[in-house]
Amino acid sequence: MTLAMALRGARVRYGPLEALHGLDLPVPAGMVTVLLGRNGSGRTTALRALAGTVRLSAGRVLWRGDDVTRLRAHERARRGLCFVPELEAVYAGLTVAENLALAAPGAAPPYSELVPLLSRTAGTLSGGERRMLALSRALLAAHARVVLVDEPSLGLAPPVAARTYRRLAALAVEGGAAVVLAEQRVPDGLPPGSLVHELRRGSLAFSGERAELT
Repeated sequence: MTLAMALRGARVRYGPLEALHGLDLPVPAGMVTVLLGRNGSGRTTALRALAGTVRLSAGRVLWRGDDVTRLRAHERARRGLCFVPELEAVYAGLTVAENLALAAPGAAPPYSELVPLLSRTAGTLSGGERRMLALSRALLAAHARVVLVDEPSLGLAPPVAARTYRRLAALAVEGGAAVVLAEQRVPDGLPPGSLVHELRRGSLAFSGERAELT
């Protein structure tokens, strides 16, 4: 198993509160990894620590064995990291077409639902439409080596969510990317062998394949 990224003894503090308590988290290449947990479990903070949008108070972030703890988010993005946060994931003042062009100039929208909305500004879209636009950045990232998505199906209709998970799985299985999804429950349709890490109060409570989770 080749690790694309990893957290080693990661601690993150928000003021007096510690959100991650020395977390060790492997992120293998070519696989889907699910960070499972309730709100406040630390799953979103773990994604942000990998992406570089929060700084560690202790521990390290590794990129294929190299220590990238001090690299900022845009520097990690240049290495091939794509992060889709839960909120504020699109440029509200730009049109749908302009948002898509930032991800992949000239590429067709990965969601047919976005085609009639290309001239609309992103700030006028519904929650589900915004989510599709945000997810497009990950789905169009042909050269992404690590894809981090917080709550992929948020606001999506079930058929659209199912399509989304198939496309995200293809990034890992066919494209070789490390795909990490932060979820409150394990989604259906993940490829066999997908890893699940359950977080509770900033610590790892379970780590293994989905079939082992009880």
